[in-house]
Amino acid sequence: MAADGPGGRDELKATRRASGAGRTLAASLPRLILESRKIAATVIHGLHGRRRSGSGENFWQFRRFVSGEEARRIDWRRSARDDNLYVREREWEAAHTIWLWPDRSPSMAFSSRLARESKLDRALTIAFALGEILVEAGERVGLPGLMRPTGSRAVIDRMAEALIHDPTERASLPIDFAPASLSEIVVLSDLWSPIEDIRAILTQLSSNGSQGHLVQIVDPAEETFPYSGRIEFTEPEGGGEITAGRAENWRADYTARLQRHRDEIRAETHRLGWSFTIHRTDRPANELLLALHSRIGEGNDDATSNRRPHGMALGRSA
Repeated sequence: MAADGPGGRDELKATRRASGAGRTLAASLPRLILESRKIAATVIHGLHGRRRSGSGENFWQFRRFVSGEEARRIDWRRSARDDNLYVREREWEAAHTIWLWPDRSPSMAFSSRLARESKLDRALTIAFALGEILVEAGERVGLPGLMRPTGSRAVIDRMAEALIHDPTERASLPIDFAPASLSEIVVLSDLWSPIEDIRAILTQLSSNGSQGHLVQIVDPAEETFPYSGRIEFTEPEGGGEITAGRAENWRADYTARLQRHRDEIRAETHRLGWSFTIHRTDRPANELLLALHSRIGEGNDDATSNRRPHGMALGRSA
């Protein structure tokens, strides 16, 4: 959504940049890479790791023996120290694949005066930073249709190179892709596609039983509709235009439609067991990064009855 009129010309310029008239992706990537590394370093410093019990060779912790377990699991040497029985747990070491999809469709380049940066810049920053954090934790990261999963410490550079050399105009959502059952996918998009398209893609992405995390990245102007007076709105992808004589009269209807669209998305993600988060570009990127990091892996833990405590959640998520 872009607007032309009092206070709206900046948004119109942003939309034209989205059509290719402004800076290229290659020109902005160095800044985004630097920012993502800075954010990732800050978040990694404050994390306590992603350790959990499972198959592996390294000792993790002792825990109390639970009635019904096999007696051969008891560590008798540790149990002899007091009146309780203990089990020795090993650390889970199997690498887990996470696919990241930053939406690069034209609508993502929109940025109003209320935002810190464009939706595209925020999506790429989060994708890069999340990739680095996950690889640091021993996971593998891939980009659907662009980059095979890798555990390389140079994951950000590999992601950036794959994006720069991608000649295809990508859709808002990953088409013709279905992750393997034990992998996860994180979709970073403004999700302004029709709900029928979103529902079809989510069904496709979860067809093999994989877990997923849907993140709607929005500009604050798209959520609050701060327009008044005569405004011309331009659709950045279809190129359509519509003029409002008194834009403020549209606010209530717009807000209701927005809420209905999100409710439909939330119902679909709830049905599939996915997480759904709303993130505004006027909020710090590390908030979203922490929330995503805490959620990734929860579905697989549930499947093996090794649940980790729920991590930090954003206020506008479900």
